Amino acid sequence: MQANQIILQRKYARIVQMFAEQANITYEVALGMFYDSKTYELISEGVADMHCMSDEYLVDELKLEFNIA
Repeated sequence: MQANQIILQRKYARIVQMFAEQANITYEVALGMFYDSKTYELISEGVADMHCMSDEYLVDELKLEFNIA
C-alpha cells in the first residue's frame, strides 16, 4: 500500500525533527541522515507498511540504524 505523498512528507518532517532532538544534532544533519537511511528507503517503498508505524517507533529505528543511544 502506498501512502498519500503529502501526508508522507509531513510524517518525514516530524520524524526528522524528533530524531534531531533525541540525537542532539541539527535538523539539517538529521535530514541528511534520514534520507540516507535504510529506514527511509523502507518507508518510501511501502515495505511492511513502515509508513503506518508511529513516529516514535521510526525514530527509534533510525537511532538503532545509526547506533545512537
